[in-house]
Amino acid sequence: MAIIIAIANQKGGVGKTTTAVNLVAALAAAEKKVLLVDCDPQGNATTGYGVDKAARQKTVYDLLIGNCGLHEALKEPFPPYLYLVPSTPHLSGAEIELVTMQRREYRLREAIRDHVEEYDYVILDCPPSLGLITLNTLVAADRVLVPLQCEFYAMEGLSQLANTIGLAQKKLNKSLQWEGIVLTMYDGRTNLSTQVEEEVRNHFGDKVYQTRIPRNVRVSEAPSFGKPVLWYDAHCRGSTAYYALANEMITRHENEKVQE
Repeated sequence: MAIIIAIANQKGGVGKTTTAVNLVAALAAAEKKVLLVDCDPQGNATTGYGVDKAARQKTVYDLLIGNCGLHEALKEPFPPYLYLVPSTPHLSGAEIELVTMQRREYRLREAIRDHVEEYDYVILDCPPSLGLITLNTLVAADRVLVPLQCEFYAMEGLSQLANTIGLAQKKLNKSLQWEGIVLTMYDGRTNLSTQVEEEVRNHFGDKVYQTRIPRNVRVSEAPSFGKPVLWYDAHCRGSTAYYALANEMITRHENEKVQE
């Protein structure tokens, strides 16, 4: 049974999609069968895998509205273990269309739940907002991973997101858990990064991943080539960090199974 993880943060520019794209590539490199569902109308995760706009015939929009099933929306080919449901700007219209639909918060959950046994991980890249699409991801997910940029304003938004996750747990998805927080754009040379890390670890404890994602030029360059950084430069600091993040995640989940 797949572990379904929503990667969410309502603040833009924190490395959310970058984390989704590269974590998925790292999990696939570890031979975990992983599905990436691009739930952001900007479609940056889709572009990050080099999928041309003209090739996006069936997308997550069609999945949410009920125009197709999961297998019809999958985009191939990709390397072994990696699958993608692409997105386009049409997904913005789903926010309006979903309002009048029955079980509108459960559309994504119902579209993917029958297929979770086919994967080890399903990663949902959320939009940088707290609308109906993000709510659909929180209802569909088992866990939430929050990328947190090491800056003051990112800290301010974390409490708002925590409240939203709490409401989703209480009202719509009682089994939803925190996967954790991953520090992004980390620069150990600055006092700010160190202070943010200290404050987050003091408050959230072991929910914060030990792996930190550093600022890295190669990570910023990779999307313009339609590749995760692991395919663009497998040995740069950014790639090393995402390999470590995937390994830490896998180890956490294996330890959970042992404890059960």
